[in-house]
Amino acid sequence: MTLHRNARTCPRSRRLIAKRVLEQGWSLAVAAEAAGVSEPTARKWVRRFREHGEAGLQDRSSAPGRVPHRTPRDREQAILKLRAVRFTGPQIAELLQMPASTVSLILKRNAMGRLPSLNAGPANRYERKRAGELIHIDIKKLGRIARPGHRVTGSRAVEGYHRQAYEQGWEFVHVCVDDATRLAYAEVLPDERPSSCIAFLHRALRFFASLGVRVERVMTDNGNPYRSKAHAAACRELGLRHLRTRAYRPQTNGKAERFIKTMLEGWAYGAIYGSSTERTLALPGWLDRYNRRRPHRSIGRKPPMQRLLELNNVGEAH
Repeated sequence: MTLHRNARTCPRSRRLIAKRVLEQGWSLAVAAEAAGVSEPTARKWVRRFREHGEAGLQDRSSAPGRVPHRTPRDREQAILKLRAVRFTGPQIAELLQMPASTVSLILKRNAMGRLPSLNAGPANRYERKRAGELIHIDIKKLGRIARPGHRVTGSRAVEGYHRQAYEQGWEFVHVCVDDATRLAYAEVLPDERPSSCIAFLHRALRFFASLGVRVERVMTDNGNPYRSKAHAAACRELGLRHLRTRAYRPQTNGKAERFIKTMLEGWAYGAIYGSSTERTLALPGWLDRYNRRRPHRSIGRKPPMQRLLELNNVGEAH
């Protein structure tokens, strides 16, 4: 129940008014004055309580019972069917000779206001049972920090600014996330060549091995480094099964995508850095907090390290 800020009564005070009148013998005038409401208001709540009990003390909807000029149901169905085959709102309005505003309201009421979500289907969520059964790898490109930005200086206009002088290129954050525990490992590297990706994979495997996790599968997108023969040979040598996402379906690698968003908010953009070196040096500390102390909603608001310990205990029990 939602009450406006100037409401004089709530279900509890309405019940008190009704019981004072019906059970304690108070007059309407006295009960209304004690509650700070008018006598007609007190009479209304007493009558509703007498007729409907507790349910009568709730506010009733102010929506009309019927709307004479409401769009007929068959017309609404026609609008929704046209939307399902990706007609835009103005196209539907023109075809059915209806106001575009009416069509828009009907589409929004039926959760069909946005075209991209029409054919998305239900979310295909999955989670591996064992740590190391599958790790997700991805890369995020970040611009190098060449000078203090407007967040530091308070001004977007910098005297003597020349684009060529301040364009310093990019850094590449390679990330690796375990599917079952959400344990993460990340490094800032100067490029995304196959050799760098392979070296990062070796170091990520050593990180998980230090925690007693043996990696079985690795999932990546279809970027050039991961389609190279060198990367395929490295996976065979390491005994890893390499999985790649479907084209134009980044959701398949969603755990890495979501970790990158968390990382950007908490590390890359969560503080003010004077240089790229400062930002890179801050990454290990943020990763340690993420793995050991930060609650993760998808695993019961537990840190990834706690989830790893729990899974290991369950595995030993079996």
